[in-house]
Amino acid sequence: MAEEGLVTRERTKPKRGYSSYEGEVSEHPGNMVGQDFASGLPNFLWLTDVTQFSIPAGKLYLCPVLDCFDGSVVSWTTSASPNAEMASSMLEAAIRLTRPSERAHLIIHSDCGRHYRWPEWISICDEAGVTRSMSRKGCSPDNSRMEGFFGTMKTEMFYGRDWEGASLDKLRQKIDGYIEWYNTKRIKRSLGSMSPLAYRQSLALAA
Repeated sequence: MAEEGLVTRERTKPKRGYSSYEGEVSEHPGNMVGQDFASGLPNFLWLTDVTQFSIPAGKLYLCPVLDCFDGSVVSWTTSASPNAEMASSMLEAAIRLTRPSERAHLIIHSDCGRHYRWPEWISICDEAGVTRSMSRKGCSPDNSRMEGFFGTMKTEMFYGRDWEGASLDKLRQKIDGYIEWYNTKRIKRSLGSMSPLAYRQSLALAA
């Protein structure tokens, strides 16, 4: 190194990622999924979580719900603040798209963050008859399929782009546009090289 004029650079510790965990806000409902994210029926097993997008203009948080039947995003919200309203409004919108008969067997699985342990979230699930399931604290494999969606989305839509000068509204438009494309156009080999919408149409589950 001395001969080449090289010097070592101090390795900086990576910044801690976003976490919504704030202790035991309410009783843990248990993990009903056990890392098995397969579902043979629509609206049988949903996954949800919150992820953060950070650009020079600020931060934006995304809260979607993913249907394990075909990987489609049922509903989503974005917010400049990772508050409970963001998660609750997303869940209410998703539930409105289901039939009462579906809600009777529907499980929604999340991490153990505060959004999913506050009274409003619990009340929405109870009133709809939806069963809550929750990962163990700090165990990302318990919700790995949701994490996989976030990774795919950020790789295809967010990373490697120049966000200098972009507003949070512009980022929100990009997120909305990506999810619409993901549901209707992006093909998956696991679905016979069809998009989630085309797959449902092939089974006469969507118009």
